[in-house]
Amino acid sequence: MGFCVCAGAMCACSFGAAPSALVVTPENRVAAGGPPMATIMDYIPMKNVLPFGMCTNPANPQVAAATAAALGVPTPMPCIPVVPAPWAPGSPAVLVANKPALNQNSKAMCAWGGVIQITNPGNMNVMIP
Repeated sequence: MGFCVCAGAMCACSFGAAPSALVVTPENRVAAGGPPMATIMDYIPMKNVLPFGMCTNPANPQVAAATAAALGVPTPMPCIPVVPAPWAPGSPAVLVANKPALNQNSKAMCAWGGVIQITNPGNMNVMIP
């Protein structure tokens, strides 16, 4: 069991330089003691998943180009998340607007290889499986 994830939850990417807050729009209309609850479908880059400062992954084409221009010196570039699939695994036992709720153990993958995980669920009152 983990805590349900709500608007304002803090996330981190394994190749990002800074944490980022998860944005959950109130369209789900379900709250967990205040802020709206997140679902596995809250993965849209620049709407729900905001940048993580600078990206250090050489698989990112911008980082690879900057590193090549710097003659092989690793050069981070601004993070622009590319999240092609929903969070997984979510909580199939708890539905929010007919979608599985997001819990603190869920992860999302960036197309450049980073693993995005929840570091602070934004809620310490409601636990879900």
